Amino acid sequence: MKAQVQITEGLQRKINVEIPQNVVTNAFEKVYQSIQRSVQIKGFRKGKAPISTIKSMYKSQVLGDVAQDLIQSHYPQALKESNIDPISYPEFEFEDPAEEKDFKFTAVIEVRPEVKIKKWEGLEVEKEKFVMNETQFDQALNNIRTSRAKTVDVLEVRPAQMGDIAVVDFEGFVNGGPLENGVGVDHNLELGSKQFIEGFEEAIVGMKVGDTKTVNLKFPDPYHSAEIAGKPVDFKVTLKGLKKKELPELNEELLAQIGTKQTVEEFKKTLREDIEQSDKKRIEDNFKNRLIKKMVEANPVDVPASLLKDQKASLIEDFKKRMSDQGMQESDFESYVQKWDADFAKTAGEMIQSSFLIDALATEHKLQCNKEDIDAKFVEYAKQTGLEEERIREWYGKPEQASRLTYMITEEKVLKLLTDKAKIKEVDAKDLKEEQN
Repeated sequence: MKAQVQITEGLQRKINVEIPQNVVTNAFEKVYQSIQRSVQIKGFRKGKAPISTIKSMYKSQVLGDVAQDLIQSHYPQALKESNIDPISYPEFEFEDPAEEKDFKFTAVIEVRPEVKIKKWEGLEVEKEKFVMNETQFDQALNNIRTSRAKTVDVLEVRPAQMGDIAVVDFEGFVNGGPLENGVGVDHNLELGSKQFIEGFEEAIVGMKVGDTKTVNLKFPDPYHSAEIAGKPVDFKVTLKGLKKKELPELNEELLAQIGTKQTVEEFKKTLREDIEQSDKKRIEDNFKNRLIKKMVEANPVDVPASLLKDQKASLIEDFKKRMSDQGMQESDFESYVQKWDADFAKTAGEMIQSSFLIDALATEHKLQCNKEDIDAKFVEYAKQTGLEEERIREWYGKPEQASRLTYMITEEKVLKLLTDKAKIKEVDAKDLKEEQN
């Protein structure tokens, strides 16, 4: 066998393999003999038909089997002899083999890039300084009260204001005609909830009960109903009543309703700790992302095109699922992806580069995930979730989940190494520099 490697572009390689005629002949004989043993031909007992008969009957059908056999047996050998570490599945090119000729095939692959760690110590990274978010704390308390709020009539004579529940009749008109499904009677609309198109709820603010007005608006573009996207629309609106939410006092009776036996002070303490823990995790995750970006900037790695394509597609698919869950329409999604295509590609490239760098640092500093790390993680997860450790082990027994866990643990160990050696500057959130996308 002869193997010759061509560098085509970037990390792509073309391996040209030539297999001598005698090996090809043997491959044909092997396939013919396999057919001979398994087929029943009229006039012969099973397995006793002459090879010449098998050849005359099956010659055209064995070509694919012979080619597959030759490629499967010689491709790994060609990689070994050429000292190539492929990172993508090969694309094979070949013509049908013939018994009396050498067989040639070409494998097009991408190779693992060379990773050179130029700088990993002393990376300068900004980190948000933790400050307890009192607004978030107050909002969380208010949400609890709101969840048990009663709706009561507004008794004083005053205009509608944000937060009110307006009882309205409305009719919509487009192009001088009625808007399909654009009529509402005694509709309860919480002002500020953004249930209607932009401008509708704002227009009700300031109206008094009994007032009627026409509101001139425009549908957003894009819009879930394409035929009226971006078109002007008029709404005739009558305010028939006003209601408001009456919030209960935050006391132990209210806490009991939401399922806790804590005192008010105990509950506030727990809530504050939860918010603090959540915010610190957000800050830490953001810091780690910044640290990884700094590492990639300092140690750029060539990105295999095949991996970039797959990673980018995975990011887009994940984004699509999240946006669909939030109600984004297909047309909106497609336009968003087109607009931010370069950002998806850049993020995918950074993720791939970081994985190569993390692997290289883990190897260099002997930080690869081991059995003890995995066992410790199972114990940690069991404590966090309250699930039996055996169930967690069973879940991570699946190859895909096990691979993710192994990489995550290795990444954690490498990030600790980088963090310990990094030059970290804590800054207020408002002064945190935006990362360039």
